[in-house]
Parts: sequence; C-alpha cells; structure tokens
Amino acid sequence: MSDDVESKAKIEAALYVSGRPLTAEELAKAAELTSKRKAVALTRSLMQFYNSPERAIQIVEYSGGRFAMQLKPQYSKVAKRFSMKPLLSQSTLKTLTYIAFFQPITSQDLAEKRGPQVYQHIKQLKQMGFIEGEPSGKTTVYKTTATFSEYFGLSPDPERLKRELKSRGVKLR
Repeated sequence: MSDDVESKAKIEAALYVSGRPLTAEELAKAAELTSKRKAVALTRSLMQFYNSPERAIQIVEYSGGRFAMQLKPQYSKVAKRFSMKPLLSQSTLKTLTYIAFFQPITSQDLAEKRGPQVYQHIKQLKQMGFIEGEPSGKTTVYKTTATFSEYFGLSPDPERLKRELKSRGVKLR
C-alpha cells in the first residue's frame, strides 16, 4: 500500500470514530504526517470520494480547517431505525431543544420548564460542547454553540435556528 493510501485510511478511520470535527493537526497526527497541509489535501481527496451522490456518508469541511464524517441528512431516518444507542436520551434532547429555542435561557427557567433533572442534562450537554453557560447573578444563562449547529446541521443564528426547528416540526410542551 502506498504512503498516501495508508495515510488516507488512517484519516478515514479517525473521522469515522471521532463523532466530532477534527482539526488539521489532529488529522495529521492520526495519519502520522508532519504536514497539516498534506493531511488537509488527503482529507479533501477523501471528500471527493464520499461526497458523491451514490454514498450515504459525507465528509464536511467546517471553518478553521476542521473536518467531520457524517451521515447525509436524507438517510437519517433509515439509519435511526438501526442505531444501537442514541447520542442523547429523549429527555436530554428535549432540554437541548428548549435551550436552542429559548436561548438565551437561565438555568432557573430551564428547571421550571423541565424539572430538576435539567442540571444533569446541562452537565452532559456542556461536556459534549453543545451548550455554553455564562454566569448572571445567582444563575447561569445558556445558549447553543457552533458545535451544536455543526453537529445538527442547523443555523448558528438563534432566530433562524428557531425557524428551522419549527419547519422540522419541533413542538415544545
């Protein structure tokens, strides 16, 4: 196997298992390359292969030279039926939806709407990088992050995000 083929395979493996966007530095490390530029070039070559219409998987390039492997949106319903374990529980996902829809929102408002379990959800969502909080008096104000927008394919603009959630049929009770 040629060096480039081996390096591409290592990049592909890293993207496949990471579950998040990887930087050029991380991709170079995975491929055991000293050149970030070479790692990016090889990743873009992989993109051409994966992003063809006959594939369900795609590689996306984000700002800052980060890359992620993900399922194309049109295949998410079929894949969901076969997935073993969801990324987030229904309850945590609902808390994330509340934060996205009502941001900026205080932890106190979240607890009133969602109950005391919201604090565990917040902890998990912060660890995943989907939300960030800023202290405000005795409470914390939460909003979604760029990681959230990238992962779910939603706009980082809060007003546009709300419209996108409504168009996807999100209803909050």
